[in-house]
Parts: sequence; structure tokens; C-alpha cells
Amino acid sequence: MSAGKGDIKLDGLVKRYGEVVAVNGIDLDVPGGEFFTMLGPSGCGKTTTLRLIAGFERPDEGEILLDGVDMSRTPPHRRNVNTVFQSYALFPHKTVEENVGFGLRYQKVSKADAARRVGEAMELVRLGGLGHRKPGQLSGGQQQRVALARALVLEPPVLLLDEPLGALDARLRIDLQVELKRIQETLEVTFIYVTHDQDEALTMSDRVAVMRNGNIEQCGPPQELYEEPSTAFVANFLGASNLVPVQAAADGAGGAQLTLGNFTLVAAECAGDLRGDALAMIRPERVRLEPHGTTGENRMPGMVEEVVYLGFHQDVRVRLATGALIRVDVPNDGDAIEYEQGNAVSVHLPPRYLRVLETDEPAPTDQPDAAPAEVS
Repeated sequence: MSAGKGDIKLDGLVKRYGEVVAVNGIDLDVPGGEFFTMLGPSGCGKTTTLRLIAGFERPDEGEILLDGVDMSRTPPHRRNVNTVFQSYALFPHKTVEENVGFGLRYQKVSKADAARRVGEAMELVRLGGLGHRKPGQLSGGQQQRVALARALVLEPPVLLLDEPLGALDARLRIDLQVELKRIQETLEVTFIYVTHDQDEALTMSDRVAVMRNGNIEQCGPPQELYEEPSTAFVANFLGASNLVPVQAAADGAGGAQLTLGNFTLVAAECAGDLRGDALAMIRPERVRLEPHGTTGENRMPGMVEEVVYLGFHQDVRVRLATGALIRVDVPNDGDAIEYEQGNAVSVHLPPRYLRVLETDEPAPTDQPDAAPAEVS
């Protein structure tokens, strides 16, 4: 199977619904062959952006360029892109092979070529041997593979995926995340993927755009967004975060000195030349619990308030002496100390993992899997 180049460029893209601005002047470059994910809560504009690229919506302003050609006024059936939705939309009375090959009837291909392409697409999504079954005889994961093969058989340079794994159970979603990435790398097709699931974004993407209120809050490789979030919103939405209000004084060398109650902390990463009110951010897996009374840089006394057992790790909630609640991810490796409610501990916040962010970014209200640390 082969496809074209598949470069997508959005230039000043705007979409309004009455007084509501769903997409607010987005500029974006997606090179051909990239797995690009738009991540964000419901209503952030990610699905509307995807529908604009697909042609199901028409922009009020801006351009949508595919390989340098503006297609913002081109109808959907004339755009060289295909879309896979959360609903499989399969024909129940047709076989798997007939469903996969349905779109080829509108292309000028011979029966032999059509059969070859259908067979290749089915092998690619690991459905070989199931061509004569009906959709009702397949599992949910197999039906989603049929929908994917139906899109891939047309050999589009760009494939748009709107939460295609949303209807599947958790275990199957993990398996298909790996499969989707394998397929995308095999075909070198541009995938533009929409999801609200942070794990999907981290697992599959070459780059992720975290969206909010019709804008791109931050865009970059998953590791960069996770390790170096530029706002509290991104820190919260892409993974679990501890966010603690502090007084900050940037040191002019990229770090900062922080004041938290009667304690002074040092942070190696500071977003800009912050002075005054700020948020100290650290991931739960970066926090260390040490015996009560341990002193030293960036160590504070606290008390274990709650321990949540999660199998391969424990989520330990510790109330600091200043009143802030800190989440600590303790791996269940057989050697870790078993903490209980009421244990006195020392909390170590290593400076190299402590990042300082501005305070004017509210936390997301419908974060899928991780709530931020609270402050009393």
C-alpha cells in the first residue's frame, strides 16, 4: 500500500457558532508521515478542528493546506483524506471484505487490484481469514479494525481519527494503541488523532497539541510536554501534577527561589522571570518520601493522610506542615516502605524536578484520569 506526502498546514483557522468561537485562529504545521494528536477536554475545539480538515465544517477564516494546496472550500469527497470515527458505521448485511472494499467501487480499479488492496488492508490490521464474516460476528476491537481497514484501503495520504478507541474496554484500547502506531509507521501516512485520553496521546504520538478554549495551549513531543509543561493547564491535563501556591523569585539563571510558609525551596526550572505569586509543580513520581526528621535542601515535614493501593504502585497523599496536600507515587517493587495513615515523614522535592509556573491558569474541570493536588 502507498500514499502521498500528506503535509497539513492550518493558517489562522477560525470557526464560530454564533457568538461561540470553537476554533480561535489556529496555526499548525503537520509534516507528512507524522502521528499528530490533538488532546484536550470536551469543548476545547479539537473535534471541530478535525471536522474542518475533513471538510464536514467550513471555516469562517483561514486556510487548510494539503501539500500546499488550499482545500478549505473543497467538499469532503474531493479531499484526499479519510476519517475514522468512534462509531464503526459498518454495513451489517455486508461481509468484512465487502465493507473494507466498499469505497473502491468509486475508484477506477480492476477487480483484481481491488481484491489485492482489500487483502493487504486486512492483513495490515490483522484480520486475515475473517473476510467472509459479518460485522455482528466480530468483537468490538475487530469491528474497529474493519473501519480502519476500510479507510486505509483507499490509500489516503492523511488519515483523521476522531476518538476511534473510545467505545472499547481499557485492555483492548491499550492493545489497539500499539497496533495503530505500528500501522502508521508501516504506511508512513499522516495520522491526525483526536482524544481526551492522556495515555493514548503519550503512547502513540510523535507530537501532541494540548488544546483549550479553541486555542493550542502547548505543542511538542509527548516527553517535552510532560517534563516541561508551560502552563498549569498542560501540567494537569497531561499526567498527574502537584501544584502548590508559592512566592517565587526568579534567579536569572532559569531557576527560582520559592517561599512556602516558613520554608524555602529551590527550583531548577522557572517559566519566565516570575516574581511574586506562582505555582510550584512537580510530578508525583518525582517526589521522595524519607524518614521523619530528615533535613536538607527542599525537604519538608508532613503526615500521611491517605494511601491508595493501585497494584503496581501506591498513591500516597501527604499533608505538608504548610497545609498543602502532596501526592506521591510509590512503586510497588517489593522494597518500598509500606506507609499508613498517620505516619510522619519528610517530603523531598528535588530541585531538578520542581518547575515554577504562572498562577493565572485554572486547572481543567473534566480531566480524565488524574486530579491535581489540592491546597487547604
